[in-house]
Amino acid sequence: MSNTIKDKSVLITGASKGIGKGIARIFANHGAQVAVVARHMESAEECAAEIRNSGWNAKAFVGDVSDRTSMMNLAQEVAQTFGGIDVLCANAGIFPSASLEEMTGDHWDQVINTNARGTLFALQACLPYLKSAHYGRVIITSSITGPVTGYAGWSHYGASKAAQLGFMRSAALELAHYNITINAVMPGNILTEGLQGLGNDYLERMASSIPLKRLGSVEDIAHAALFLASKEAGFITGQTLIVDGGQTIPENVEAMGSLTTC
Repeated sequence: MSNTIKDKSVLITGASKGIGKGIARIFANHGAQVAVVARHMESAEECAAEIRNSGWNAKAFVGDVSDRTSMMNLAQEVAQTFGGIDVLCANAGIFPSASLEEMTGDHWDQVINTNARGTLFALQACLPYLKSAHYGRVIITSSITGPVTGYAGWSHYGASKAAQLGFMRSAALELAHYNITINAVMPGNILTEGLQGLGNDYLERMASSIPLKRLGSVEDIAHAALFLASKEAGFITGQTLIVDGGQTIPENVEAMGSLTTC
């Protein structure tokens, strides 16, 4: 891949930790001007400072994806700082657990408002600047949970991630007129800060369900996003890229057991 992301302005929501932080680091490492967006300035600045200490270009910003006015103000500030917005990585998301019996309307709305409506508000805010870019890119962080698989306690999360993909496909038709592409990365089990505290036994059980026998890294997702943001991916839009180490391939446990080592 050529270095087509160099000097591009990249806005990343939910960028202070986990997958978002990995995306921010990889884009910055490839020469992009990275807007690290989080709900709290302290966490956003901590991430941006780490990136700058590595010799790359990043600046912290505050934004709440569930609030349209907040996102409009954020996009304007980022565009003024970096001279525009070329790439939006709509990564912000939450995943609180709630069973069907205990789930309330507030539980549902909180997840949908952040994960699904937040994707809409982030895109709406960035759209005027993406339209002015030489070519615009939108990359959504969805999930295998919801569109492909299920997980007990995450029915609202799964619904929000499936909603992102339905939104993306119709949005692709409208955005194509402006030479803007929109695609989604669908992570499987990724080793983030939240998982590291669950203990080695839990992590080993998770890894055992993956044909490649390891959890994914945030860099695995970031490199997929980097490709979709590149000039070379300019004829790809409205598509999904599953990054899960083959987790969704086996049809049952016996299929996993048939794997042999060469």
